Amino acid sequence: MTTPLLVFGWGNHSRGDDALGPLFIDRLRGLIDQTPSWADEVECLDDYQLQVEHALDLLGRSAVLFVDASLTCTAPFTVTQLAPSRDASYSSHAMSPQALLQVYLGLHGHEPPPCTLLAIRGERFGLGEPVSPAAWSHLDAAMVWAMRWMADSQRKLPRPNIAPMATTGSAPAKTPSDKPGDALGIMPAITPTFPPG
Repeated sequence: MTTPLLVFGWGNHSRGDDALGPLFIDRLRGLIDQTPSWADEVECLDDYQLQVEHALDLLGRSAVLFVDASLTCTAPFTVTQLAPSRDASYSSHAMSPQALLQVYLGLHGHEPPPCTLLAIRGERFGLGEPVSPAAWSHLDAAMVWAMRWMADSQRKLPRPNIAPMATTGSAPAKTPSDKPGDALGIMPAITPTFPPG
């Protein structure tokens, strides 16, 4: 079964802060394990790099979040809405998310699902280096933002339209709360602070 939401992180555990994408996915998988209802709605994937075959993973999704480390983004992270683009990586082994969306468009003949790039600021990417203290802090901030993205994305998913039922002589049936997240059993909405950029 294809879940409506896909979170895809990539990077190399052996190259310092380049591990931020896979570390993000590891943390998210732990949260999903603690919240079984998410398992039917969110799939986590990770790899060393984006490749042309990953265009197939986007099919049938309602929204996709790509997660990668970046040496050039504003700390702690930068969020970018993506569009298909035939950039310099289009014909290379390792692809940009935009080039991957272009492959999807070419394969399927229609626009890919809404895709967002969460670029987490890293500082050191040398072979054998550990993850830097700053990168761990940036990962924490990115996780908070991502929880908001997941909550917003889940609220946009189609839901069965079931009217609450009341029986005669009893109190009116409870309707879902207007508080963000209550009806889905997820954390309350968090107002993200986006770095300038």
